[in-house]
Amino acid sequence: MKIDIITVFPEMFRGFLGESMIARAAKAGKVFIRTVDLRDFSRDQRRTVDDKPYSGGPGMLMKPEVWYDAIETCLTPSARVVMTTPTGAPYTQRKAEEFSSCDHLIFLCGHYEGFDARVMRLVTDEVSMGDFVLTGGEIPVAAMIDSTVRLLPGVLGGGAAATANESFGEEGLLEAPQYTRPPVYRGMAVPEVLLNGDHAKAAGWRKRQAFDLTSRRRPDLLEMGGTFASE
Repeated sequence: MKIDIITVFPEMFRGFLGESMIARAAKAGKVFIRTVDLRDFSRDQRRTVDDKPYSGGPGMLMKPEVWYDAIETCLTPSARVVMTTPTGAPYTQRKAEEFSSCDHLIFLCGHYEGFDARVMRLVTDEVSMGDFVLTGGEIPVAAMIDSTVRLLPGVLGGGAAATANESFGEEGLLEAPQYTRPPVYRGMAVPEVLLNGDHAKAAGWRKRQAFDLTSRRRPDLLEMGGTFASE
């Protein structure tokens, strides 16, 4: 997979891309990630990428010509061009799975008051990370890259099993509580059903816990199709 990140702050990605799973995936040749400085496509000596909006209004808008030049420099026939915007569709695990099957992703990191609307002509996916406001698109883009790259074959140890039973898994439920040693810590005991070696009963317990947790904390996921098979 190839990923291009177009941003006015490429240094924000230095630590993120150079550590942990992302760095290992790049070293193993599973993904090639490049940061592209939007200011390199500015057409004046001040490296300007924004201007005042027509008809007035607060703040500054990002200029269309710098984005067109930057995107078209990166563009390939199979590329998906992803913009983070409050008006986009909510980003979900299903979207991460969809992105992980792509050959080439181009992420646009917005800033200021947003993009000139004409930039949308080059965008294939508009996504939102939630109902809150951030200064720029770098943090959402980092989150999307992390959630996508970890799904690439061979990136995580354990193969497909490493991601099959995670939160927002195949049944659309939150993940059940998990435990490790010691069996009792500060008076808090691991549920007996996880200790007795009966894997079928343990699996049933996890399903019930996942359903109960989802019902309490994310009932919207049940409305979207989360399922539960009683044991």
